[in-house]
Amino acid sequence: MTPEAPLAETFEEQRPRLLAVAHRVLGSRADAEDAVQEAWLRLSRQHADSIDNIAGWLTTVVGRICIDTLRSRSSRAEVTPGADIPELVVTEDVDSPEDAAVIADSVGLAMLVVLGSLRPDERLAFVLHDMFAVPFAEIGQILDKSSDAVKMLASRARRKVQDVPPPTAGRRRKQEQREVVDAFLAAARDGDFDALLRVLDPDVTWQRFTATGVTVGTGSDAVLAAVRRGQGRPVVARRVSVNGEPGILAWGPTGRPVSVMACTVDGGRLVGIVSILDPRRLARMSLPAPPAAD
Repeated sequence: MTPEAPLAETFEEQRPRLLAVAHRVLGSRADAEDAVQEAWLRLSRQHADSIDNIAGWLTTVVGRICIDTLRSRSSRAEVTPGADIPELVVTEDVDSPEDAAVIADSVGLAMLVVLGSLRPDERLAFVLHDMFAVPFAEIGQILDKSSDAVKMLASRARRKVQDVPPPTAGRRRKQEQREVVDAFLAAARDGDFDALLRVLDPDVTWQRFTATGVTVGTGSDAVLAAVRRGQGRPVVARRVSVNGEPGILAWGPTGRPVSVMACTVDGGRLVGIVSILDPRRLARMSLPAPPAAD
């Protein structure tokens, strides 16, 4: 047995856990696989007897790769090719038994939006500690911070995550969501930017999945700028249900869908938007037909 064999065996045993960690931190299956592969390359250059705790060593390495990836995204406007998102189920926005069948999927979507709004160090601290029970001291080694500093990061992240609206919201909450989405639609159609500011949370997070990757923006100004760019385009948009909660579907002049928006509403404002703009993704989705022409 070569010296690399014990390392390879241990790595394969750890691979599922490492992939789960990286996927939760990065939000992208492709990026997670790249991070884990890079960890293996680094491990393969080590001697088996030079590492006391291979599982811990791998967690540290994957964590550092993830934090570097998150910081790199921040420096390049968060553009990431091939990022994964939960499957979106789009139906007519009416109260029906089908809502209960798809509403559970919106939990992952809401969590994705919130995790995307965290700072890289907050995101890593929260995922490693709260989801995978990694001690604060070990996370501190990854972030070059004290245990107390890491506790504060995880605590801040936890408060934001706890603000994710519950998926089993009642009828009153759904009505509020519909009113907010309708107000957003009306303001966007009319070019009423004052009204848009009233319906957008100042720190709204917007993820846009295009044919070339995903761009994540934070702040109402980014949404306003996109609405301005879209003024005058021949697009028809209306409210639909996306994973059991109100969202927006838009069609072009030929009746082909051009975007799906999943909306997260809290406190009477839009706090998160996930937009699918990639024609290939849209073509694979089962979507309601466009409204009939008047």
